[in-house]
Amino acid sequence: MKELDVLGVRVEMPTNNPIVLLREREGQRYLPIWIAAPEATAIAYAQQGVQPPRPLTHDLMVTLLQDLGHRLDEVRITAMKDNIFYAVLVVDGTTEISARPSDAIALALRSATPILASEDVLDAAGVTMAVEDEAEDEVERFREFLDQVSAEDFEASEDDPPSEPGGAGL
Repeated sequence: MKELDVLGVRVEMPTNNPIVLLREREGQRYLPIWIAAPEATAIAYAQQGVQPPRPLTHDLMVTLLQDLGHRLDEVRITAMKDNIFYAVLVVDGTTEISARPSDAIALALRSATPILASEDVLDAAGVTMAVEDEAEDEVERFREFLDQVSAEDFEASEDDPPSEPGGAGL
């Protein structure tokens, strides 16, 4: 498993589909995951430190875990099957709960929990980009990445079974 950082959420053009981009902490692979609009908003709020007047669902889930005496130890992006990503929440070190990656990422950001991805997922869906200048702003690299990539770049090959409606990460 490799630890990932969330670079941000953007809208992929021309389809207007939200995408979250993660980057390997100790490497050069990026992991793009297409997500739904509500989860994109939840992730962006968490990154920006937005505190809504009433708790949103992901805030409520973090509070529930904490108030019941549990802790979210890790978020793991474990698999990609038929162009759909799968994740688990690791609670109290031993309990694994299936989750959509977008929800898992939103929870991880709210609880300062590490996000990990399996090597298989990174090998299958990771994208390596040449980094010319390490000091370059990550957001700018993300924008450049989005200018060069489309959802079709991550579609299954002719040998893979057809994908489910809704796309990856939903």
